[in-house]
Amino acid sequence: MLVFDLRTLASAAAQVHDVLPTDDPVWTELDNRPVDGVQVTGRLSAAGPGRFYFSGQVSGTARGECRRCLTEVTAPVSESAQLIFVEQGEDDLDDPDVFVFDPRPNVLDLRPAIREQWLVAAPAFVQCRDECRGLCPTCGADLNAGTCACEPAVSR
Repeated sequence: MLVFDLRTLASAAAQVHDVLPTDDPVWTELDNRPVDGVQVTGRLSAAGPGRFYFSGQVSGTARGECRRCLTEVTAPVSESAQLIFVEQGEDDLDDPDVFVFDPRPNVLDLRPAIREQWLVAAPAFVQCRDECRGLCPTCGADLNAGTCACEPAVSR
């Protein structure tokens, strides 16, 4: 569960162990979504009036194209997360590490903050392997499969 009742949180901490699925409406069209969802584990507790603190782990598998040869690559992502949530109207609104929530529905939704953690932690560029030779700039052949028939470029 990634949505919590504020009345319950005020009296006891909650253990978090859930998945933010790739088809959740919190994701936008251009997001780098995880392969099988984001695993979220940790603890959510009250940190004063109108404040809550999450400490845990966000993990999953990112997918992308190798930046050199354009083959599909997956990469594991695992990031510790310490998140602070405050009610709307509090004085910490300018702090980028603080997530503001609306207390009127009496729930605290972790999903937008988990999405943001994932987007920051997931690599923007992936590489299939360190020794990837990439593509020939002339004919586009995959140089990992062997050399191409192009003449080597001469520097002047």
